[in-house]
Amino acid sequence: MRERLQKLISASGLMSRRVAEAAIEEGRVSVNGKTAALGDRADPEQDRILVDGKPLSVTERKRYILLNKPRGYVTTLSDEKGRRNVTQLLTGVPERVYPVGRLDMYSEGLLLLTNDGDFANRVMHPSHEIVKVYETWVSGERIEEKAALLRRPMELDGYRINPAEVSIEQKTENGAVLQIRIREGRNRQVRKMCGKVGLKVSRLCRIREGELSLGELQPGQWRELDENEIKQVLGI
Repeated sequence: MRERLQKLISASGLMSRRVAEAAIEEGRVSVNGKTAALGDRADPEQDRILVDGKPLSVTERKRYILLNKPRGYVTTLSDEKGRRNVTQLLTGVPERVYPVGRLDMYSEGLLLLTNDGDFANRVMHPSHEIVKVYETWVSGERIEEKAALLRRPMELDGYRINPAEVSIEQKTENGAVLQIRIREGRNRQVRKMCGKVGLKVSRLCRIREGELSLGELQPGQWRELDENEIKQVLGI
């Protein structure tokens, strides 16, 4: 059956539908030797579909992985600087999985990886408002006052973001440990929010995403999601 290419690529688990659309627009997808265009359709049983020069597989085992990402790893799978990426921590996982969302190189904590595009879309799409919880070590003066500012709407990079839920978990010698709960998850959002109110972040760890938490996982360790956790994320 012929279907839109971005749907076929997403269903294969290679990348999310949104990323697949970008790949098509960038000329990285071909069908029967011809560069594809957005909106093209194909039948994976009859047509030869290549993504980045490699045949598209539609029978790959679906994987759902929760990783405790350590500092020093990037979540981009192709890094021009040759830095370590998170998939290098996934020993014993032959399938090609990709991160669901981002954690920058200096951030740590809960990171989901999958080869199921529908699962990734469910987690990342803003309409689902999945709560993300961060423990954030900050330095600065007047912590209570600045924490209160974080609870208000603010504009970042031209977007108006929703108020965060913020609690002061612990006072430190020159600042505090804040727990920050957000529902959007834009690029480096927590760091930018703190910077805007005058707080410097020295450590940032995501400890929860929706109903999923790190539990006893140590930095660099990972586990598979169980069937109930997958259903919770998918809302089924």
